[in-house]
Amino acid sequence: MNFPFFIARRYLFSKKSTHAINVISLISVLGVAVATMALVVVLSGFNGFSDLVASFFTNFDPQLKIEAAKGKAMKANDPLLIKVKHLPEIEVATECIEDQALAVYHDKQAMVTVKGVQENFDSLTHISNILYGDGDFTLQVANLQYGILGIRLAQDLGTGVTWPDYLQIYAPQREGQYDASDPTNAFVKDSLVSPGALFQVKQMKYDKGYIITSLAFARHIFNRQGEITSLELRMKPGVDIDHTKKEIQDLLGDKYKVLDRYEQQADTFNIMRIEKLFAYIFLTFILMVACFNIIGSLSMLIIDKKNDVITLRNLGATDGQIRRIFLFEGRMISVAGAIIGIALGLLLCWLQQTYGLVQLGDQAGNFVVNAYPISVHPEDIIVIFVTVILVGWLSVWYPVRYMSRKFTKE
Repeated sequence: MNFPFFIARRYLFSKKSTHAINVISLISVLGVAVATMALVVVLSGFNGFSDLVASFFTNFDPQLKIEAAKGKAMKANDPLLIKVKHLPEIEVATECIEDQALAVYHDKQAMVTVKGVQENFDSLTHISNILYGDGDFTLQVANLQYGILGIRLAQDLGTGVTWPDYLQIYAPQREGQYDASDPTNAFVKDSLVSPGALFQVKQMKYDKGYIITSLAFARHIFNRQGEITSLELRMKPGVDIDHTKKEIQDLLGDKYKVLDRYEQQADTFNIMRIEKLFAYIFLTFILMVACFNIIGSLSMLIIDKKNDVITLRNLGATDGQIRRIFLFEGRMISVAGAIIGIALGLLLCWLQQTYGLVQLGDQAGNFVVNAYPISVHPEDIIVIFVTVILVGWLSVWYPVRYMSRKFTKE
């Protein structure tokens, strides 16, 4: 048996001559446990919001999206893109054209992003699940071109779910010289009619700024004949998306870039990751403060066991073994606090997930979800446990070394 560990374990659970030492040791464990619990709950809260936001994007964004590495557009008949469409892992491939335009309805106007897609776009994404109104996902019938607006954009333009008149779309001419005497020649103009439906992603970027229409309409308004701005893909069930993404990127080379859902919304998720990182750093500082209790507890224990140290030395214990006794004492306090804190944190997360103890608001419908979302990621629990152990061990190393050296010399 490890001699220093055996003695340290007895010191941890044995009754001290001064009762305050037992109390301070208990406070040390509770302090580390509370800080650890806070880390588990707060980081799981950030995970919950991140997963909630990601679930919104899955209704609109494809699993994988191919864009040109340079420039905005790419040839629709590129042999490389045709190869990708016929990969066995691909279930749905949709050509898209996306660009900025001006939407005008009666006396109201707004800058919008017009996204032209093929008819299989509803198979590529879950957009049919987020449509509101009596209409369905219809983009084109004969010569009529339909436009499906985001719900907030419809409010800004005053169209309602079904608008009776034409929605005018203006896009700048890509070629030719601007004639100041006739500004209308600087734009391509076309119009859309209502399919009787709006979409709501519950993200302002889409709900306030996007119009979904047919690929033919987008090609005409943006003068992109024979071109696309992206190729959007959906995998077959059970396919490893990360592996397929790498396979497609290797096939396409540097000419194109392949983006997963998180990379398509890189700005949003980067901000959330930075917020989570800062929360982790601040709570780690609080954990360091909690570990000062361990230093106080060990200092009093060393003083209390001064006679035991002399006896151990007389029995042949080395100074290194004596130091390791108190180091093990501090480490066991850290481990006990980490285990208790993680257990309590996981319990609170389960209670929040099951019963929604902490609500977002008093009135139902004001928020997307009624209670704070929680999502426990195993890798976060591992990082928290390692952080608590490292902070606890490092915080006691120098004080124990200094105090034990001082008393072993006396």
